[in-house]
Amino acid sequence: MADLVGGRGPGVVPVTAGVAGGGVVAGAGAAGGGPPHERHDLPEPDDFTRPYWAAAAEGRLLLRRCSDCGRAHHYPREFCPFCWAGEDRVAWEPAGGSATLYTWSVVHRNDLPPFGRQVPYTAAVVDLAEGPRMMTRVVDCPPADLRVGMPLTVAFRETAPGVWVPVFRPR
Repeated sequence: MADLVGGRGPGVVPVTAGVAGGGVVAGAGAAGGGPPHERHDLPEPDDFTRPYWAAAAEGRLLLRRCSDCGRAHHYPREFCPFCWAGEDRVAWEPAGGSATLYTWSVVHRNDLPPFGRQVPYTAAVVDLAEGPRMMTRVVDCPPADLRVGMPLTVAFRETAPGVWVPVFRPR
């Protein structure tokens, strides 16, 4: 899998196993099991989230910020989850890419395709410098070296052709 390091160009994010291509996007049949080729790790961009996913493909992380209360949030929503301001008062803005590790878990077993082929991996929650807390993965770091408060920086992993998601690595 390839990655972009904070928009600074391509690099390699090592993984323990390859991810099979093809399948359908996340959510389709997830509750009912569905066919074994289903992809539960792919985003489902819509008109609203398309700018977020397009920026990720360019190596940029976007947040939403409310002009009423001034708070940034992630995952992108059309309204402010803090003061409930409408979409006309919440705008996209670039994030700096810095974060600190809040918590993590090393996943050794996952029965959802294709996660089972990716184990072990480090699922994490990070605190972005702009304030929001974000679920992600930590890459390029042995689990024994992880520490709460550890400084991290964003990178982007291509999970399927043309589909890039933010991950974090040590600074």
